[in-house]
Amino acid sequence: MKRLFPLTAALTSSALLLTACGGSEGGSEASGGGAEEATVGISQFVEHPSLDAAREGFVAALEEGGYTEGENLTLDVQNASGDQGTSTNIASNFANSDADLVLAIATPSAQGVAQSVTDKPVLFTAVTDPVEAGLVESLESPGGNVTGTTDMNPVAEQIALIKQLDPEATSVGIIYSSGETNSQVQVEMAKEAAAEEGLEVVEKAVTNTSEVAQAAESFDTDAIYVPTDNKVVAGLEAVISAAEAKKIPLIAGEGDSVERGALVTQGIDYEKLGRQTGEMALRILQDGEDPASMPVESQEDTQLIVNLKAAERMGVEVPQQMRENADQVIE
Repeated sequence: MKRLFPLTAALTSSALLLTACGGSEGGSEASGGGAEEATVGISQFVEHPSLDAAREGFVAALEEGGYTEGENLTLDVQNASGDQGTSTNIASNFANSDADLVLAIATPSAQGVAQSVTDKPVLFTAVTDPVEAGLVESLESPGGNVTGTTDMNPVAEQIALIKQLDPEATSVGIIYSSGETNSQVQVEMAKEAAAEEGLEVVEKAVTNTSEVAQAAESFDTDAIYVPTDNKVVAGLEAVISAAEAKKIPLIAGEGDSVERGALVTQGIDYEKLGRQTGEMALRILQDGEDPASMPVESQEDTQLIVNLKAAERMGVEVPQQMRENADQVIE
């Protein structure tokens, strides 16, 4: 069953608005007609399956729009390996490059690129709250040279999964990176949702991936929740091991983490989100749309994904109704 989740009324409506407006055309004319030639820079904060899927979806959309790497498309893909200083340097290099458009994947990369690249179109993806991150003036009217897609998750629905798995649960541990704005936003949402469910929240903030294992092992809670936090997801295996050892469910912020060994999520598809961002890039490169008036878009449908192998390792019985409602069951 696919579900719609409200981010805010504005964000839901912005996902449906495709406002055409004038702007400078990207790229140069390619010989032989077809799509114009284009150079696209990609700044990715860290490698993990969700962000990789977003990048792959973005490139796939460009290819479907007529851009083929090595023919009329030049891609410059840079990865910061989770280091903010490296991410800043990548952004500075793109500011001085001849790229027609720059894609930033994840909030830290997007913040760096938005600050450095001011004279060419910038798109972001896998950013939870673009306004809070200082990337756009508003979701409906970004106002500058930056726009893109948000990966805001249905956090309340994800927290509700804890009680569905264990009606007697009274507490949940949440691991997040203290330096990621996107994570801080999700944690506040999770705390509100947990209060509604009668769950006490125990927070563990980390500054880098190497601290994830110790944080996860320190929990004495009935469940663990991991939001779409780049540094924590990069070290997810340590959280999975802790949940298995403690025999408690691990709820994730997105589907790739469930495939890696978390128990369940109600989340978005990052490959589709990347494709959606790629379609926005095509409108900029081919139609000359102006990012300033291109609303930030979100993904409307989410998927309930359950990993029964993980449930067995964590000693958790998945209710039959959850199995029946799942869009994907990993056995």
